[in-house]
Amino acid sequence: MKLITWNIQWCRGVDGRVDPRRIVEHARALADFDVLCLQEVAANFPTLKGSSGENQFELLARLLPDYVAVPGVAVDTPAPDGGRRAFGNMILSRLPVGQVLRAQLPWPADPGSKGMPRMLIDAVIDTPLGALRVMTTHLEYYSAVQRAAQVEAIRGRHAEACTHARAGGVRDGSNGPFQTFEQPASAILTADFNYRPDDPLHLRMQAPFDDGAPQFVDAWQQAHPGAPHAPTLGVHDREQWPEAYASDFIYVTEDLVPRLRAVKVDGDTQASDHQPVLIELG
Repeated sequence: MKLITWNIQWCRGVDGRVDPRRIVEHARALADFDVLCLQEVAANFPTLKGSSGENQFELLARLLPDYVAVPGVAVDTPAPDGGRRAFGNMILSRLPVGQVLRAQLPWPADPGSKGMPRMLIDAVIDTPLGALRVMTTHLEYYSAVQRAAQVEAIRGRHAEACTHARAGGVRDGSNGPFQTFEQPASAILTADFNYRPDDPLHLRMQAPFDDGAPQFVDAWQQAHPGAPHAPTLGVHDREQWPEAYASDFIYVTEDLVPRLRAVKVDGDTQASDHQPVLIELG
């Protein structure tokens, strides 16, 4: 199984051009991916640099017709034309997708710090390794208070899923809205976390759970022990980012560590201000 995660900056490259097709082409050049997790997908936001207001959720889905498209809208606001604007995340999977949960992440008031709503997609995907949950999100950049609260909420969602995985109880096979679907404990968590490898939140995300739920581990550290994480932001775009560093990570639950085959950062592409990260499990 091959998965790519990428903050695509509303499909805007270092050259200032917005091009969803280029995003898909560069992702395909990196790997014949089974799952693509994207952050900063926009619709009807012509105020974003380079954008004409195109619906990128629809365009990206059309560019990958053999993939199930799972949008996750974090920002949903009115537009001057009477329509709606959307900004958020997306998962595209050519593997079967089961139940999908969308969780709005905490957004506590933090006076003096701007921010935007954030959300988490949690999708069960039937992979060659068995069913597992693929989670993707994009944490707050400006507010440390909000970012910390969002980390706790993600940990809470994972712990909750693990209690469902362990629980027996009533099972509903009615094919109605109460139908019971699997929530496996095994999971992959991807995002632009907006923190660096030495941030305490990076360790917090990997902390054990009191109830024995499988903890998250940084896939890069497992695949490249002792090596600094390759930078994922500011590698080419030095106008926005005067220094390059890693803020895009892939965590896997500890039971998946023996399945790790590769973790790679594509340091060449300039189709976004971030670099895509690839993980391969086998």
